[in-house]
Amino acid sequence: MRKGVSGFNSERLTQVRKFLGITRNALASLVGVSPATISNWEKGTQAPENEKLSRLSEVVNFPESWFLKDIASHGEKPYFFRSQASTAKSARGVSQMRLDFLSEISGYLSKWLVWPKVNIPFIEETNPLNISDVEVEKMAAKCREVWGLGLGPINNVVLTLENAGVIFTRNEIGYVKMDGVSRWSETDGHPYVLVAADKANGIRSRFDAAHELGHLVLHRYVDGSHLNSSSTYKEIERQADLFAGCFLMPSESFVNEVVWPTLDNFLTLKRRWKCSIASMIMRCYQLGIIDDDTKLRLFKGISARGWRKGEPYDDQVPFEMPRLLNRAVSMLVDNSHISKGELAFQLGLPKELIADLCGLPENYFSERPQAENLVELKLKPRGVNSSLGKSGSVLGFPKRNN
Repeated sequence: MRKGVSGFNSERLTQVRKFLGITRNALASLVGVSPATISNWEKGTQAPENEKLSRLSEVVNFPESWFLKDIASHGEKPYFFRSQASTAKSARGVSQMRLDFLSEISGYLSKWLVWPKVNIPFIEETNPLNISDVEVEKMAAKCREVWGLGLGPINNVVLTLENAGVIFTRNEIGYVKMDGVSRWSETDGHPYVLVAADKANGIRSRFDAAHELGHLVLHRYVDGSHLNSSSTYKEIERQADLFAGCFLMPSESFVNEVVWPTLDNFLTLKRRWKCSIASMIMRCYQLGIIDDDTKLRLFKGISARGWRKGEPYDDQVPFEMPRLLNRAVSMLVDNSHISKGELAFQLGLPKELIADLCGLPENYFSERPQAENLVELKLKPRGVNSSLGKSGSVLGFPKRNN
């Protein structure tokens, strides 16, 4: 029989635990209950008492109200994770929850705002193994054509995606082997993208964003069951990487600038195209400019120069920061549609997390006294006569005894 706080939403607890990337045993130890109790809370067969809910809220840093909120539907569309094969399952849970929370924030803000119209070309193939490399190249070119990007380097990939209707966030998730996640929402029809910032640089972050765009374009209707096969999953990731290269370095123009495929020449092109030397080598290989032996020699050269962990100019390309959610929140608050405190309360998430997902300053939601509640005091200039003292000295407040 269910006991405890009325209205406790067990799914919210599961969300929080996945977001934190911890086991039921670990959470039970923090809260001071048995693992079986946490399991029962998540199953919905039992609810925490007021005292335990308060303790749970304290240890996970989520307000108590979060566990009483109805959970939003996120549909059945699969999540596409850009990660290494060795990435822990918990890392995917963390990034998935961040994307779900982003969707909830977007849904709430859409009560006042109209997001940019979704304008993303896509194919309707359900089996990724039926997608050819030729089709990948065509879809990348179509995106450039639809968005009027021409054939030169893309100035800002993130802004391009936001203008096409993508709800985008970039933040640290705590796992260096997880680069990003994306999915289409069945709830509002918008695509959502998270690009991790844990180990990235500006160059790599651009490629990660283009990679996630590849999933949105190529795999919108892919059946999630295909992700259970390791070989098919690798092919899906390869297709997204291929798309990113095609999108960032179109064949019609990039090939004409590769006068001679050497590391020094690629280094010269890097500043203009804002793509890594490794990705340019792969693009040349895809376009048939170099063969297997040349590709191998070039990658050995990268290792010999110590560029595996970082290439020259990586630190000279700034990160492309999302602007859409930042501007949305600022617009609502600045125009007095809602206060910062009320917005944070209605969203129910930790204030720091809301700020992080929306690209706001870390202390954006910090409590500040309202101006109308302040009594303005001014000090009298020294030497001005006062009825409080002939010398006109300024009187200080008495010190408190500790």
